[in-house]
Amino acid sequence: MATDTQTPVTPKIDQVQKLLRRKQGATIAALKKATDWQPHTIRAALSGLRKKGATITRDRNAAGVTLYRMEA
Repeated sequence: MATDTQTPVTPKIDQVQKLLRRKQGATIAALKKATDWQPHTIRAALSGLRKKGATITRDRNAAGVTLYRMEA
């Protein structure tokens, strides 16, 4: 249950999905900035989306940073 000082989880999951659907995808750092979650929480959310049937791919950019993308 969310308190007055916390943002409910559902809008954050929606924000994660929005970032993942972008052409360039999203890094853990971008997802962390958008949600204020720790990296392990972000990876758990990605796993939860996968379990719900979302196809999430993982690539690396030229700098070697991992990018996550979700098919529309």
